[in-house]
Amino acid sequence: MLDGSSADRAEIDALVGRFFAAFASRDGSAPGVAGLAELFIAPAVIVKAVDVDPEVCAVQTFIAPRLRLLTDGTLTAFREEETAARTAILGNIAQRTSLYRKSGIMSGRRFEGKGIKFFQFVRTRGGWRISALIWDDEREGLSIPAAL
Repeated sequence: MLDGSSADRAEIDALVGRFFAAFASRDGSAPGVAGLAELFIAPAVIVKAVDVDPEVCAVQTFIAPRLRLLTDGTLTAFREEETAARTAILGNIAQRTSLYRKSGIMSGRRFEGKGIKFFQFVRTRGGWRISALIWDDEREGLSIPAAL
């Protein structure tokens, strides 16, 4: 059985919810990107795989440019939210497939998109934490399904 306890599922759901909420920048509110580090173990691996040359980084390397983008006026009214998910939990490890959508205004131009993220988690003394994250976005030649 790969579904863990209801407490494990609830904790992972909350962790992923905090991850997505950290990027919200609506109504002049400051995004919570700076607090993302506490959601990850050190060193976690984060991979943006939207190009043939993936961007691979550590947590702080991931946070810094996103915080700048969300606070310097380049990216405004940004929202990213999970639309569907499937989580497998076994013992002290878990993996989640997460479909999401995003929208905002980048350099004055409104955009919308969707993508897929794969989260890997590990249980620590402090609770569940993200150990790895990889994602890709829908684009010409790649359709993201509406449901899992």
